[in-house]
Parts: sequence; C-alpha cells; structure tokens
Amino acid sequence: MTSPEAADRGGAASHFRALENLYAAAPVNALFRSHLDILEAGRARITFIADEKYFHAAGATHGTLYFKMLDDAAFYAANSLVSDRFLLTTGFNLHFTKPLRTGKVIAEGKWISGKRRVFIAEAHLMDDEGDEIGRGTGTFMRSHIALSGLDGYRQPE
Repeated sequence: MTSPEAADRGGAASHFRALENLYAAAPVNALFRSHLDILEAGRARITFIADEKYFHAAGATHGTLYFKMLDDAAFYAANSLVSDRFLLTTGFNLHFTKPLRTGKVIAEGKWISGKRRVFIAEAHLMDDEGDEIGRGTGTFMRSHIALSGLDGYRQPE
C-alpha cells in the first residue's frame, strides 16, 4: 500500500508520467480531447478546448463536460498518491458557477485528505478569462485493479 508520503519519494515522477499515459490511452478521451499533467503529488491539471459540439439546446456547454473534467482532475490528483492500485470514484458533488460557451478551459485537481483506502479531492474549472465556471469534490476508493496491469499505464524507462 502506498501512502502520500511514499509517493513523494523515489519513482514519483515515473508514476506521474505513467498516469498521464493512462489518461491519454482512455478511449473516452477520443470524444473529449484533453491533456493531463500531474504537477506534483496530490495535484493534477487538465487542459481542453470547449466548442459547440458540447452544447446543449440552449447554446452553452452541457454539464457532461463539466463533470468529466472535474472528476478526472480530482481523480488523478488522488491517484497520484497511490502507485499500486487504480482508484474508483464513489461519489462526486458538482457545482456549476458560470455558463461555458467556447474556449480554453483548465481543470485543476487537488488532494484534500485520505491516505489508505478512501481519498477526497476537489477540482475547479477556469475559463480562458480566469473565471471559475465550476467546482466539485469527489471521494475515491482504492480498487483491486493493479495499475501495472492496465495497458495505458506505462512508466518511462
């Protein structure tokens, strides 16, 4: 079992790059083009472009995109602290704070608490004007799925 303290020691950078590879390999990201950066243990950033293909009938971005990016940013912030197992989202609380039309958006995730089985992380979305457009808090639980067994989880040599 890897704790946040252990994730800060040797191998953390390799683990972070492997998580970025895992994110890029997920089939859902062919639908939602985006890029993940693990900034440090407990912090993740996702950058993406919102455009009209994500609009609902009233001409703004559908909440699906808000949820996906907030959940992913919080999830990867938490999973950056666990190098052996894939975490699972067990709950997510989402708040919409501003409608989003189009443009560059950044989702920033940050680990809040939990070191063994359950982790709590939060995330917020910022538009290209620097305004918050959404925020959320998630709970994530250690699964029985080994990261090393997932095709996309490749550590650099």
